[in-house]
Amino acid sequence: MQGAGGIALVTGAGSGIGRATALALAEAGWTLVLAGRRPEPLDEVAALIRKQGGEALPLPSDVSDEESVDALFNEVQRLYGRLDLLFNNAGLFSPAVLLEDLTYGQWRQMVDVNLSGVFLCTRAAFRLMKAQDPMGGRIINNGSISAHVPRPNSAPYTSTKHAVTGLTKSAALDGRKYNIAVGQIDIGNAETDMVARMKTGVAQPDGRILPEAVMDVSHAAKAVVNMASLPLDANVLFMTVMATKMPFVGRG
Repeated sequence: MQGAGGIALVTGAGSGIGRATALALAEAGWTLVLAGRRPEPLDEVAALIRKQGGEALPLPSDVSDEESVDALFNEVQRLYGRLDLLFNNAGLFSPAVLLEDLTYGQWRQMVDVNLSGVFLCTRAAFRLMKAQDPMGGRIINNGSISAHVPRPNSAPYTSTKHAVTGLTKSAALDGRKYNIAVGQIDIGNAETDMVARMKTGVAQPDGRILPEAVMDVSHAAKAVVNMASLPLDANVLFMTVMATKMPFVGRG
């Protein structure tokens, strides 16, 4: 069964922004495919969506693994015959250590998940969306305001998110001929388990440790739903949604 909004695939759907966005999309009438490495959180989100009368399918997968991504999209095509929305959300935060102390393994893990994962899912979505009838769909990448204004000791995270911005622009251009709209949302301090430390104190450019303002994660989710609700002849190429009082403008 297909929801009123179509078929939506959310990566990293078991927690944080992915979880909140999956729930919001379901409420807006989308049929959800939930991707993530851990089955249990995906099952929990699927159960919540079904309890609210929505449709959700958990499909455990690893976005950093090419075979896993291909299997995920093949299953979506087999079950639904199409994909209308991909939210490339899965990602990692880099460890807060000095750049010179980062290991190559830590760097590579960030690149594999935050950048290569977005590429692999985008490539698979292009292949599916260009072949389906009607042709086309929408891809929304979860970027970061850190791509524009880095935090101290965040070289791997900042680099990958900066690269995602370039991928978003290239994919938006390359997707035109297939009626694929590609955009990006840059989110600042949405309150999730991953950013809980913001409220107690994080490193600032001047070396101080200060608490930062956060916003409810539902605001980020609603922003994604708003981007997804547009017809394919309109696109939000970039959107920034952030806690109003967090240090971004003027950071550093």
